[in-house]
Amino acid sequence: MQSSANAEAARQTFKVGDMAVHPNHGVGEVVEIETRDLGGRSTCCYVIKIRDSGLKVMVPTEAAARVGLRPVMKKKEAQKILDILKAPEVAVDLQPWNRRFRAYTEMLKSGLPSEIAKVLRDMYRLKFDKDLSFGERRLLDQARSLLIQELALAKKVPPATMEGEIQQIFSA
Repeated sequence: MQSSANAEAARQTFKVGDMAVHPNHGVGEVVEIETRDLGGRSTCCYVIKIRDSGLKVMVPTEAAARVGLRPVMKKKEAQKILDILKAPEVAVDLQPWNRRFRAYTEMLKSGLPSEIAKVLRDMYRLKFDKDLSFGERRLLDQARSLLIQELALAKKVPPATMEGEIQQIFSA
């Protein structure tokens, strides 16, 4: 599945004003497409302003697919993500905690909304059973911030509404 998503992303070209999802930073707006001199050759780059942090990220246009830059999910995909959050299973049941942590970190790095949703779901569940470690809290916060912005855009609701909907899922 990931290879077809990458193929689609490779065909995807962004224009100024488009929203894009960076796997490490979340949702951002393409504010500029500029040519830079990188390593002695002229390279065209997307300049993306990340919504959550205001951070500006530059991604060479020819490396966009390799980096994992992709368009925001559609409304139908957003519903599938919410279904993942409601699912009773646990994605990673490795012992000891450091292997589990590594597995969840890899899932976040994938940039795939379905994987990020599993991390969020599992960390929320773990939070009810015990106090999360610093690393686990970081995973939870990162998964939450990566997903909420994108889900809110896909469903055309404010991020606060999406946050409330997710809280509702986990308090049910």
